[in-house]
Amino acid sequence: MDSSDDIEDVSLFDADDDASRRSKKSKIRHPVASFFHLFFRVSAIVVYLLCELLTSSFIACMVTIILLLSCDFWAVKNVTGRLMVGLRWWNQVDDDGRSHWVFEARKVPAQGGKTSSEAESRIFWLGLITCPMIWVIFAFSALFSFKVKWLAVVVMGVVLQGANLYGYIRCKVGSRKNLTSMATSYLGKQFLRQTMATEDQEAS
Repeated sequence: MDSSDDIEDVSLFDADDDASRRSKKSKIRHPVASFFHLFFRVSAIVVYLLCELLTSSFIACMVTIILLLSCDFWAVKNVTGRLMVGLRWWNQVDDDGRSHWVFEARKVPAQGGKTSSEAESRIFWLGLITCPMIWVIFAFSALFSFKVKWLAVVVMGVVLQGANLYGYIRCKVGSRKNLTSMATSYLGKQFLRQTMATEDQEAS
């Protein structure tokens, strides 16, 4: 199946146009969205860590964790990303059977203002990046401790939260080519800084 990328710079909702024209301060403008952005994913991690203390039923723990992960995937993909950072992504299949990744970003105001508050942006990206890393650690822990029955649960956590992370990174930086060029540019800058620092030390 062929796949292609559609990257669109559009306004997500009419209400967002009005909101984007207002000045954005470093405060939480969507407290409910910010709460649920972290609630489901943190709750899934807490339940995974404490499930053996809370109940002896593996099935009950597994179902609870998967439900929390599913709610988190839906909320982050469809609600919190749009409200907190002005991004949204999804995959659709056209009539020819080709898969299209569609990325939407809220239009930046003409006067150059910000589309989201700095506090919400930090909360969003911190939760989006940290939690998948924790599930990867859980996956290695379950594998090396031979807890085979938990592998399906932790793999589900990695897949669902990793998918959102991948989607929003693509929304943020554009195509895979842009992502590669950003990484190359960052490494180049780091190398230049180290070279300049070494020359300064030698000169002194």
